[in-house]
Amino acid sequence: MKSINEILRDSFSQALILAFGAEMQGVDPCVVPSTNPKFGDYQCNVSMSLAKKLQQKPRDIAQKLIDSVNLTDICENPTIAGPGFINLTIKPAFLESQLSAIETDPRLGVETVAQPQRAIVDFSSPNIAKEMHVGHLRSTIIGDSIARILEFIGHDVLRLNHVGDWGTQFGMLIAFLREKFPQALTTADALNIGDLVSFYKQAKVRFDEDDQFKETARNEVVKLQSGAEDTLFAWKLLCEQSRREFQVIYNLLDIKLTERGESFYNPFLADIIADLETSGILQEDQGAKCVFLEGFSNKDGDPLPVIVQKTDGGFNYATTDLAAIKYRIQQDKAERIIYVTDSGQANHFAGVFQVAKRAGILPENVEIVHVPFGLVLGEGGKKIKTREGETIRLKDLLDEAILRAKNDLESRLKTEGREETSDFINNVAQIVGISAAKYADLSQNRLSNYIFSYDKMLALQGNTAPYLLYAYVRVQGISRKGDIDFDNLGENLQITLQEETELVLAKHLLQLSEILKQIETDLLPNRLCQYLYELSQKFNLFYENCPVLKAEKQLQTSRLILCNLTARTLKLGLSLLGIPVLERM
Repeated sequence: MKSINEILRDSFSQALILAFGAEMQGVDPCVVPSTNPKFGDYQCNVSMSLAKKLQQKPRDIAQKLIDSVNLTDICENPTIAGPGFINLTIKPAFLESQLSAIETDPRLGVETVAQPQRAIVDFSSPNIAKEMHVGHLRSTIIGDSIARILEFIGHDVLRLNHVGDWGTQFGMLIAFLREKFPQALTTADALNIGDLVSFYKQAKVRFDEDDQFKETARNEVVKLQSGAEDTLFAWKLLCEQSRREFQVIYNLLDIKLTERGESFYNPFLADIIADLETSGILQEDQGAKCVFLEGFSNKDGDPLPVIVQKTDGGFNYATTDLAAIKYRIQQDKAERIIYVTDSGQANHFAGVFQVAKRAGILPENVEIVHVPFGLVLGEGGKKIKTREGETIRLKDLLDEAILRAKNDLESRLKTEGREETSDFINNVAQIVGISAAKYADLSQNRLSNYIFSYDKMLALQGNTAPYLLYAYVRVQGISRKGDIDFDNLGENLQITLQEETELVLAKHLLQLSEILKQIETDLLPNRLCQYLYELSQKFNLFYENCPVLKAEKQLQTSRLILCNLTARTLKLGLSLLGIPVLERM
């Protein structure tokens, strides 16, 4: 069903044509929610932008629009404010009818898109033989949330994990292990991931300092690329060991991905060089093959190159990314490709996207977008690290969040004199801890750095996951206390909005579809977090000011519907962030 904003926009679009003729076809009516309740619920601000074109005063334009628009069943009489703002206040009866419609809809009024797209979301992307660290949290959960939202509104989404599983680092690691720990290359589970990371660091030091070892490592790369059986077997063992460790994290975070690593595109890299040669944009510079970018220059003012084949014949990350774009468009039939990586890769992707367009690999009808995000910082405002100066392992961060959630819960149970089973405590602690870590990240504008704080993210007040989960639990408490079955409240139910806090809550409940449509475009999950936080605040005010179980029968039923709609909206919204709800906490 259409949102109130869409209904108002359609009405004013028709009014523009009625008042000023067919030339108004397609003009944006500029209908937006009011920022201040004293100006009503919505405003139509198109009059000011049309003044010059129509050679009329904005207030006169506003009056003609009011005379032409039909909002009798929707709004109180529109009023003109300031230079020509049209203020709109929604009638309670219309709100009641809209709530009644979404109350019977399992999707809460959120329609699926009219034209579904095949969308690829490329996210997470850890490297083999390295542990996932705190930086991977952002890519993983931002990408997952974007995928969930696009899937819910009807797009066909392929979630891809572009794992770093190819290249020089494997020759380096295999060469080192042949020398120091050969059984790791022939026997599954001979090493754990911590050992593998340690060996990788030692191998990197040798590679940087020992020319003979560097040559040995490069020979291993050649063997790997040519498919030498023993090297390929060793490579597969290392990859499988890392994959199992990654899956532990993905299970904790409830992340579903299809892995397609860099190695997958290796057979297609030579074709990319041929494509660039055919398009006429490939140049040779100091023995390397590259494409010089338009609009990008170095400090001397010379065009920046994207190197696609090194002097030794090896390929670069850019070559792999170009092969991935080509495959995703031609084989996966992608119409929109979304890359979720840190903002430090913005220039890399801008260059790759430009080359893909100029080479004809990326057609005009395919949208490609980089979704950047900032850093996770410690409370001192610096990169979050361990006391030893190492980057914090993601598994350790999540385990600590669960442990702190468990300690908080046990302390609260002791204070309240409640006794719960260990299964209950462990389940609540895991859900609250993981949800708090996810929400603390997702609630930030992804473009910004954010300061990680266990205390803030686990707080029961403020814009946190525990605060939202408590709002949901409060509704379930009403159900238990009143022995209410929300699925069987009766027939011919009537919603009646009398109190101000009921009206405020009702208006907010009806905005979910607007929020999801915004996120479909701008890919900012923090919009959904803010919506759910404000919903929880408005529900709590309603709960404090409007008796539910003690109200007379008809009013009680109406308020129970509001409670249930709030809980359902919270559950749906949180699920789109990858966060489950709890019946009790």
